[in-house]
Amino acid sequence: MYDYVKGQVTRITPEYIALEVQNIGYQLFTPNPYAFRVNEQIQLVYVHMHVREDAHTLYGFTSLEQRELFRKLIQVSGIGPKGALAILASGAPTHVIQAIEMEDEAFLVKFPGVGKKTARQMILDLKGKLGTLMDVVELPSTEDELPLFGMNPYGHELEEAMLALIALGYSEKELAKVKPQLEEDEALTTTDAYMKQALKVLLKMK
Repeated sequence: MYDYVKGQVTRITPEYIALEVQNIGYQLFTPNPYAFRVNEQIQLVYVHMHVREDAHTLYGFTSLEQRELFRKLIQVSGIGPKGALAILASGAPTHVIQAIEMEDEAFLVKFPGVGKKTARQMILDLKGKLGTLMDVVELPSTEDELPLFGMNPYGHELEEAMLALIALGYSEKELAKVKPQLEEDEALTTTDAYMKQALKVLLKMK
């Protein structure tokens, strides 16, 4: 029904953004709200409307590839819109696609809410069926590791959290003291989670 909308981002929350289009504010749930900025610039957001008997929900994405992968993920048994958002919030679309095509269950189970059964289902349902999404990735050889192996797979989310905390008034010197602790905490997988933990540590330091 909708492909994309253009408007001004007027509010950002940990779960959604508010996008104003012709004096109407649309609530768009998105993988990483902090990828957007509140300003007067007109921003293009790719959207997906999810219809249930009790709700019509809009989901927003920064790229077409992100939106199309979301649509593929919610077709997998055991993955709903919230689960698909969590996967997209924790990894780039290219890395998820690579893992599916290479049948790398060990990589897929790193995502929130994805166990071995769901990872296997993702591979069974989506391998070889991602269509044009395959155009945006270059599959590594079998001898290569996926790009995120050996490093923090949620580095982007951590950096987003650092930027958000700077915007709240914290200095880079203060954040440098807490960042190593955040990098070592494997339980943190989203920008919001990093921010909450950082605030806890910062308050203890005062």
